[in-house]
Amino acid sequence: MNQAFVYDAVRTPFGKFGSGLAAVRPDDLAAHVIKESVKRAPSLDVERIDEVVFGNANGAGEENRNIARMGTLLAGLPFSIPGTTVNRLCGSSLDAAIIASRQINAGDADLMLVGGAESMSRAPWVLPKTEKPYPAGDMTLASTTLGWRLVNKAMPKEWTISLGEATERLREKYGVSREAQDEFAAASHNLSAAAWDEGFYDNLVAPVPGTDLVRDEGVRPGSSAEKLAGLKTVFRAENGTVTAGNASPLSDGASAAWIGSEAAAGLLGLDPLARIAGRGAHANDPQYFGYAPVEAANKALEKAGIGWEQVGAVELNEAFAAQSLACINAWGVDHSIVNRHGGAIAMGHPLGASGTRILGTLARSLQASGERWGVAAICIGVGQGLAVVLENMTAAGTNTGKDQ
Repeated sequence: MNQAFVYDAVRTPFGKFGSGLAAVRPDDLAAHVIKESVKRAPSLDVERIDEVVFGNANGAGEENRNIARMGTLLAGLPFSIPGTTVNRLCGSSLDAAIIASRQINAGDADLMLVGGAESMSRAPWVLPKTEKPYPAGDMTLASTTLGWRLVNKAMPKEWTISLGEATERLREKYGVSREAQDEFAAASHNLSAAAWDEGFYDNLVAPVPGTDLVRDEGVRPGSSAEKLAGLKTVFRAENGTVTAGNASPLSDGASAAWIGSEAAAGLLGLDPLARIAGRGAHANDPQYFGYAPVEAANKALEKAGIGWEQVGAVELNEAFAAQSLACINAWGVDHSIVNRHGGAIAMGHPLGASGTRILGTLARSLQASGERWGVAAICIGVGQGLAVVLENMTAAGTNTGKDQ
């Protein structure tokens, strides 16, 4: 079986809803990170790209015509390069990377460009079609920005609650306090701010032309649990804990990564950053969607042939502080190895772009720290989780970091 490697990753700064990137179409965000990926590969003959696979969670607006294909064409790449779009909601672009790695493993491809894009600012309102023309009653527009819409009446009501209410139920089940959530959220902001100040993201982020955004827009340096404790709860008036401060914000952005075989090093003119050593997917009760990464990561580690005690870095997408803490506690890992450079509560969570954001951050984090093994994991609405285990190529076969 051919091995699959991560060679490079790049993303846009993530913009706040209705703000820094709101004027940019999602297919243009995708085209931007595709162009940047090509630019960063010094030896690349673009004709050698086997396929582009992108994730997108909405699919109802300007990204509706296969954003992978649209982004490829808008980036000026040859029209002979195929493109496919994946929708596994928040896990879409991590799924794109998993799909590409399988094609590499099978020998069907040597070089794949993967990623994801989302503009939650530009997600449209939709009106359901009527079974008969000219209905007598009123029709209601539905926002496609986030969560359930146009729900099938056969779905049990406990499955179709809001993501926030689902998180309240999850934190009750796993005993996560409001104080712990606010502390986790404050750390996300402060770690993100420090990482930006220290230059960690300089090689990972490419600003979008025509915009003023050069850093993730949602990061609030100097955040504290005490300040966050003053925010009102959003989903429950009584006994609630989830606030705008300990949840990821609505966001816009795009990300991309090169996934290739050993032969791709010569095609790109780049050395591999990490090997994709294990993959895992898991599904559970939709109302506890935030807990699904627990078993997804456990499965990925089993496939990689290692245990949690060997993992030196974790990138866990922070949909909510409560679900992140529930997962970290279940794994039993040291909190200090999780999201060392901040997370989605601070930086933002543009659904389809978040999977390759955490994958690229993990690869660069392992490179910076010298740790050998890392896990990227993400929760997904409607009760799913995905995870990927990376092996740092600079540490593989040495005593650097967490050895197998």
